[in-house]
Amino acid sequence: MSPIRSEPRQVGTQNIRSEGDLTFVELTWKERQIEQWVRFGHPISEERIDLHRRRFCFAPGAVFGVNRWAANAYGTVLSRFDILQAAKPGTPLQTLPYLRRGGTLLLSTHGWPKVERVLQAIDAIEALGIDPADASPDHWRHLHNRLTTAQPAHSYTRLQHGAWLKRRSLGL
Repeated sequence: MSPIRSEPRQVGTQNIRSEGDLTFVELTWKERQIEQWVRFGHPISEERIDLHRRRFCFAPGAVFGVNRWAANAYGTVLSRFDILQAAKPGTPLQTLPYLRRGGTLLLSTHGWPKVERVLQAIDAIEALGIDPADASPDHWRHLHNRLTTAQPAHSYTRLQHGAWLKRRSLGL
């Protein structure tokens, strides 16, 4: 099974009132058949369920990206990428088949050309020295909207990231 591509980091538990506040992501990995993995994000725990499945746990508010791919004897049948924000207590949430409790869907796309554009955007953010999990949720929404309408997306910049960090520090 492919390992997670980012290292788990300790997250303070001040925002976590109970296990019910956490978001669980269950992913499957069967080489060349079903390959699902966390592309970025910082789970607070990871559990191997069996030979082909893992469960990741994210704190409320954590942003993470999940890549899902499937194939059969004739080639690729599914290529999807989702960027989510783990639900905070008391906020509305969306559900997905691999997500328990739910979260806010910031970006969702399918089809290799669009998934490739998302991966390129993630690589560009990492090239700036910015962790994609720390990028502004508004940027992921912007990218989703641009992919949906087949328009070019604006690049994420250090200036935009600095503004997001200041806004986040004010609780906005």
